Amino acid sequence: MTNHLPILELSDAFADAASPAHFGMALLRFRNTRWAKNVKLGELDENDWIRHFAEFIPLNDNLQQPLALRYHGHQFGVYNPELGDGRGFLFAQVRDETGRLLDLGTKGSGQTRWSRQGDGRLTLKGGVREVLAAQYLEAHGVKTSKPFSLIETGDELYRNDEPSPARSSVLVRLSHSHIRFGTFQRVAYLNERENLARLIRHCAEVYYPDTVDDDLGVMAPALLQRITAETARMVAQWMACGFVHGVMNTDNFNITGESFDYGPWRFLPWSDPNFTAAYFDQQGLYRFGRQPTQGLWALQQLASTFTLVCDAEPLSDALQTYESAYQHALAKHNLKLFGLESSADLKTDLTFLQTLYNWMSDTQAPWAQVFFDWFCGRESESRAKASPIGDLYSAPAFAPVLDQLVAFEPHRTERLSHDYWQRRTPVTLLYDDVEALWEPIAEQDDWSGFERALDAIEAARLALDIPFETPPSEA
Repeated sequence: MTNHLPILELSDAFADAASPAHFGMALLRFRNTRWAKNVKLGELDENDWIRHFAEFIPLNDNLQQPLALRYHGHQFGVYNPELGDGRGFLFAQVRDETGRLLDLGTKGSGQTRWSRQGDGRLTLKGGVREVLAAQYLEAHGVKTSKPFSLIETGDELYRNDEPSPARSSVLVRLSHSHIRFGTFQRVAYLNERENLARLIRHCAEVYYPDTVDDDLGVMAPALLQRITAETARMVAQWMACGFVHGVMNTDNFNITGESFDYGPWRFLPWSDPNFTAAYFDQQGLYRFGRQPTQGLWALQQLASTFTLVCDAEPLSDALQTYESAYQHALAKHNLKLFGLESSADLKTDLTFLQTLYNWMSDTQAPWAQVFFDWFCGRESESRAKASPIGDLYSAPAFAPVLDQLVAFEPHRTERLSHDYWQRRTPVTLLYDDVEALWEPIAEQDDWSGFERALDAIEAARLALDIPFETPPSEA
């Protein structure tokens, strides 16, 4: 017997049973103690943790066998019907302290029916990079999957983009939903109208209950509009943080608007709309400045699947809300990162951001440093003058930015008392930073730099103290 697990309502048509790989060893490298406590798994000792998250012994009263989900997707604009969970599976569904449903999914847990020619494994460096990226984005208020566990598994892997043989790992991540845009694309591609209707109703009932309606023609556009808003918010948060996901394929979007599947991600060193994260993205399809457009394009592909069961016009209307949702979220999150109150006028907020971004592009001011220096606006003027880039703030070119910046009201200035703001520079995860963290792990098995980076990221989270925003239908 298990608790009510919503995924079981779909598993007959949307998933396949999977078996975890057997690993040569299991060394716990990262454990998310804060989120483990939140989902009532904080009391597990290390042996039990490894049993569940390396050997994948089922959690009590939960899924008795992992499920590899089926999906398709557009990869760099080309439709691929040969996808699916090829090196991961859904291991369990749990609830957090508020009762919100969360999935425990894996990466690097072995081959499944959908692995094709892949080995189903994850390099240790890939696991380390995902832990760092997701922890950093969460600390900066981005809605993201949470790295839950990282265990080194002892196998040797061969990869074209890493020195081989590479060390291996298995990652477990916590997210609100395992259902991707590509899940809808698959059933539409197969013309499975009844299953598409099932999927839409399931997503509405489980994740957006305020959209539920007996009439599918009403419910589908309402659901699409909610997914549109959450996707717009996610992309806007990426842009505010100077984050480049790198692989915005439709199978890398989920219905609750959470960042996940961190592969060739990068953070901007400075404002550059043409900055590209993935070396193989030769055309810059997923470059930084194109991320908002790509988010809408992915939503359009999702909407096209709904036309099997719904008229196109209300779906088009739902998509029309993207630009407004994106602009509001962009302004709001930028100001949160500055520790400032939004003005009453969106135009004022966006005008400030345009002035700021133009100055940042012209001067190549370090992206994260600017937000760090001016947290709480005018309350940090003395901190900003002492910054490593203080000379840029004294130059005439900064005057228009400063005039608008100090006009915003600081929000919760008591946060400036945190020790984090006494640093000269913020914690960053630029390419060279990450390589510098990885090198001692690779050469001496020295994890101290990685652990210090996580401590600094946690300090940033506490200092920024940006509360997670629960969508209205989940409250």
